[in-house]
Amino acid sequence: MASPTGMIGRMRIIVDADPGIDDALALYYLRAQPETEIVAIGTVHGNVPVQQATANALRLTERLNLDVPVAMGAAKPLAQPLKTAEDVHGQDGLGGHAGDEPKTAHTKESAAEQLADKARENPGELSLLAIGPLTNVALALQIEPRLPQLLDKVVVMGGALNVPGNITSHAEANFWHDPEAADLVLAAGFEDLTIVGLDVTMEGHAPQEWLDALPDDCFPRRILGFYADFYASFLGKKGFVPHDPLAAAILCEPALATYHEDRFAIELTGRYTRGKIVADQRFLAADSPFGRDIATERTRAKYAVTADNAGFLARLRHAVTQP
Repeated sequence: MASPTGMIGRMRIIVDADPGIDDALALYYLRAQPETEIVAIGTVHGNVPVQQATANALRLTERLNLDVPVAMGAAKPLAQPLKTAEDVHGQDGLGGHAGDEPKTAHTKESAAEQLADKARENPGELSLLAIGPLTNVALALQIEPRLPQLLDKVVVMGGALNVPGNITSHAEANFWHDPEAADLVLAAGFEDLTIVGLDVTMEGHAPQEWLDALPDDCFPRRILGFYADFYASFLGKKGFVPHDPLAAAILCEPALATYHEDRFAIELTGRYTRGKIVADQRFLAADSPFGRDIATERTRAKYAVTADNAGFLARLRHAVTQP
C-alpha cells in the first residue's frame, strides 16, 4: 500500500463518483500523486443523472490520460425518488464546459459489479474513495458480503455530524441522496473507514484569490467558475468548497486531518433529519444508567473533524495545474 505518509508500495484506488465539478478536482488530485494509481472508476446518480456522470467520467479520463475502466452504476437511490444537483454543477455537470462526447465507452458490467469483482481479484490490495451517493457500494455489498474484509482503506465523502447540512438543514447531499445506502455502508463493518463530512470540508473553503491564481487556460479554472458562483450565492462570499478533493487528499495522506472515532448511523425516518449522520457523543460514565443508543453493535469508524486546509489547498493548486 502506498501513500505520501511513508507506507511501502503504491496505493491502488477505486473511485466511485458522480462527476460533478469537485469530483473532477478529486481525479486531478489523485492523478498528481506519484504514489497512487486509479485502477477503476464507477459512476452513480447524484450531481447529475448517471448517464451524464458516466460521460463526464469518460471525458475526464481522456483529458487526464487515465487508462482505466469506467463502469456505469446506479441510476437512482434504493428507496426514494431521484434528485440531482444541476443548480450546483451545471446542466452538463461540469459548469457548462463538458465539451464533446467522449471517444471511449464504459464497460458492460455495472459499477457495483466492478467494485465487487476487483475486490475479489485483489484481496486487501485496493482502497475505495466514494465521493457520491453510496448506492453502488451498498449494491456491491449485496453482491459480495466480504467486501469490508477485501478492501483495505475506505474513505467516504459525506455527512454533517456537528454542523448544518447543505442540501437540507441537517443532511449533507451525498448521504441525503440515498440514506438507506449510506446506512448499509456504515453498518457493513469496514475495518478502516474514514468519513469526510461538512465539518471539515466547509472549513476548507477556497477563497476567490486561490481561484484567481490559477492559469487562465487551466480546465479546472473554467469549470470552477459556475461552482464558485453557486457558492457565492449559497454562502455569501466568493470562492468555493472543495469537498471531494479533500476526501481524496485525506485518503492519500491521513495525517492531513484529525478524527473522532465512533459508531455511526444514518437517520432514516426523521421528518426534518432524514439523511443526517448521527452518533452517541455523550460523555457517559462507565456506571451510567443511560446506555448508548446509536449503532452500538457497529464497527467504529473515523470522522474527520479538523484538517490542514492551507496545506491541502497548496497541494490542490499543484495538482490542478499539472499538464
